[in-house]
Amino acid sequence: MEPFVLNSHKENVPSLFMLEQWNVFETISVGFTGRQGGTSQVPYDSLNCAFHVADNNNDVINNRISLVECLGFSLNAMTCGEQVHRNHIEKVNLSDMGRGSRDRSTAFQSTDGLLTDVPGVLLTSFYADCVPLYFYDPTKQVVGLAHAGWKGTVSRIASNMVDKMRKEYGSDIGDIRTAIGSSIGICCYEVDDTVMSQVYELEKDIMGNNQYASSWYQNKDNGKSMLNLKEMNRHIMMKAGILPTHIECTTWCTSCRNDLFFSYRKDGGVTGRMASWVGLK
Repeated sequence: MEPFVLNSHKENVPSLFMLEQWNVFETISVGFTGRQGGTSQVPYDSLNCAFHVADNNNDVINNRISLVECLGFSLNAMTCGEQVHRNHIEKVNLSDMGRGSRDRSTAFQSTDGLLTDVPGVLLTSFYADCVPLYFYDPTKQVVGLAHAGWKGTVSRIASNMVDKMRKEYGSDIGDIRTAIGSSIGICCYEVDDTVMSQVYELEKDIMGNNQYASSWYQNKDNGKSMLNLKEMNRHIMMKAGILPTHIECTTWCTSCRNDLFFSYRKDGGVTGRMASWVGLK
């Protein structure tokens, strides 16, 4: 069953994909946006939530306001990192709330992961094919959000987040819940040998020298491969100690469903960005 479910979308209202399996936890809000229900113009139409794609800043701010109001937060709650496809994670304190909400310069710089135990802070990151990773410790009341493209995946931002939750907040590995959100799927994500050489190295460490993760990729006759970032991150989470039953994974492919999502590859490199979010209420 697909864990992220689209809300009943109405015109001029942000399309939201909510993680229904975590509805039992009443203290959090978690999900990601679609591409519809905003004010941005072509080619960022219409719910672009990121500043860095050369969209009109006022449209981006209006889209962000529409999003947070739907979630019961304010724009001042939205807290962002300036993503660079690496594995650096920042702890968000109350004094950090709102960083990056209105411009790029105030965001956490060179940061692809955020975590906090502060209620009212809405951790947010931006996507158009990369993988959003969600983390929640319902015992310690800690949430985390990570942006994982292929570089962030092979540099194990998922396990870095788990380690930081344990170090900063004393989280027990058995308590941590995780989720993997919408991204480009193995059906559409073709990569070259430069990428695959690093995938193979990770595979040996995660799966062992005599066990190969066929679910991670499909090799093609042209020397290219089709890569499954979601499955890679799932195995990294399990290697870090997350229980398999505590991992939710979407079936949505951003490229296949370009009508619902922005896709960097499908849109030819010029497009908007969805927002993923997680926050303690």
